[in-house]
Amino acid sequence: MGRAFEFRKARKLKRWGNMAKTFTRIGKEIVIAVKAGGPDPAGNPRLRVLIQNAKAANMPKENIERAIKRAVSKDQEDYREMVYEGYGPFGIAIMVETATDNPTRTVANIRSYFNRFNGSLGTSGSVDYFFEHKCQFNIKNSEDINLEEFELELIDYGVQEVFTEDDNIFIYAEFESFGPIQKYLEEHGLEIISAEFERIPADQKELNAEQAAEIDKLLEKLEEDEDVTNVYHNMK
Repeated sequence: MGRAFEFRKARKLKRWGNMAKTFTRIGKEIVIAVKAGGPDPAGNPRLRVLIQNAKAANMPKENIERAIKRAVSKDQEDYREMVYEGYGPFGIAIMVETATDNPTRTVANIRSYFNRFNGSLGTSGSVDYFFEHKCQFNIKNSEDINLEEFELELIDYGVQEVFTEDDNIFIYAEFESFGPIQKYLEEHGLEIISAEFERIPADQKELNAEQAAEIDKLLEKLEEDEDVTNVYHNMK
């Protein structure tokens, strides 16, 4: 199995452990999707996937419906998806994805975290090249699926890695392949449990325990911020 599989193993235990934080993140993503493509899931592929993600995270149906209603309200501010790049101590590259209705507040907060923990916020593109931007689908496995044949079919859609874990199949592909793959899976009646984007480090830097603990303090502070949706780094 390839790097995507190893990345998932290492990262899944570090996912948002706080349920309220998870619901807030998905709620913002739903608002962005509705504003971009409308409130009807049948005509909005991105919204369909986010509703599945919400269900997979055990987000109550009322919360999902509330986020959709909020998105069509005239009083709802637009969220902007912003990505910030920087270095933590010991040269660790860090990318921070945010969804914010106030970029001025968000960038000030992100900069203060980097400064407080001996890092530095960089400019756009300063660490992006350390990461590969991927899309990832988690679908329900079935006895009808021959994994080898399935992977061969999906190669034409830009899929780079397919593997099973528990009772699910995970698919990794280039960021740009998200739409075509979603369409293929839906047209073939395959159940999408969740789908999201990942930034996989092309290379990882090994630190000792003391150094890693220092980096973890910065990562935890970034992840606590209400505007932050994802934090990626290249620490092994």
